[in-house]
Amino acid sequence: MTIKELIEKRAKVWETAKNFVETHEKEGVLSEEDTMTYNKMEKEIEDLTMSIERQQRALDREHELSKPMNSPITGKPYVPEMDDKKMTGVKSKEYKNAMLSAMRSNFRNVSNILQEGVDGDGGYLVPEEYDKRLIDVLEGENIMRGLATTITTSGLHKINIAATKPAAAWIEEGGALTFGDATFDQIYLDAYKLHVAIKVTEELLYDNAFGLENYIITQFGKALANAEEDAFLNGDGTGKPTGIFAETGGGQVVSTLTAAIKSDDLIDLVYGLKRPYRKNASFIMNDATLASLRKLKDNNGAYIWQPSYKEGEPDRVLGYAVHTSSFAPENAIAFGDYSYYNIGDRGSRSFAELRELFAGNGMIGYVAKERVDGKLVLPEAVKILKLKSE
Repeated sequence: MTIKELIEKRAKVWETAKNFVETHEKEGVLSEEDTMTYNKMEKEIEDLTMSIERQQRALDREHELSKPMNSPITGKPYVPEMDDKKMTGVKSKEYKNAMLSAMRSNFRNVSNILQEGVDGDGGYLVPEEYDKRLIDVLEGENIMRGLATTITTSGLHKINIAATKPAAAWIEEGGALTFGDATFDQIYLDAYKLHVAIKVTEELLYDNAFGLENYIITQFGKALANAEEDAFLNGDGTGKPTGIFAETGGGQVVSTLTAAIKSDDLIDLVYGLKRPYRKNASFIMNDATLASLRKLKDNNGAYIWQPSYKEGEPDRVLGYAVHTSSFAPENAIAFGDYSYYNIGDRGSRSFAELRELFAGNGMIGYVAKERVDGKLVLPEAVKILKLKSE
């Protein structure tokens, strides 16, 4: 079933579920039997949503990985700096081919050209084209990579934040001027090390028919993306980035509920965020949390959750886009402008071979490393609603 067909089917199930509640609800309560029927429809909506998201991720990944390695000359005007012959270091085609050759030969066939991309911690830098495609995978698998501001750092990166601003004041004609001091806070982006290791059998490694390049890009990309997203959402800043849900350094908590969530609570969350930030704001929550919001209605009796009816568009709550993550806590909802979350990538990612670790069982190990940090530089740009603990 195509994505479009899944979206259309989900929309029909949703309309059926809404009509069922409206026709079977008595004084705001469903009977036990009707509740079971509604829960089955809701479960189907959840399953269809997961299928839509899974197919969309697979489609995005396939689109990126199927791009030609080199653009045809007739595709666009000749650009001298893109000439492979003039590329050097990790940008060159020779470096990429040397890396693939080295990996297939268990790093016995190491070309001198790889020395141009030796990582200071050991291993070889990922070829630039691989790195870009690896970043594409990270963005496809990691919601925060697509919402946050990403910068490349070369060391400890300092960000200045305006703490107080000068205020205007009325003065009498000829009166004395008053001066206000502008003060600044500073936030530092460090670089925490993240790595992922995989094993490949020697048979697959030496089989040219096996798509080693795409396999490693996808597997490394997914593993790094999952670890990153968990840290960007929940990290406490100790040995890892500081997440937006962190108790210290995360978004500002607007309230903590002592009862089940109501639609008014979400309205308070939305308007608890300053108007300038609402322009680009969206929700981040766990899938299980979103399921509980589907039954909520506003004061006019309209459901506050609206499923996407168009391919590529997110679902919405109160008109704002909803991003779900299995790493988002089930007891909290975030709402804000996540461009104020800064991700600092230090340098390029690198590959290294684990030479003897798996030699006895006919497997080859590889490890990918990166150095990254993440911080919410303006806490007031993201508000957090704490839900009632079960």
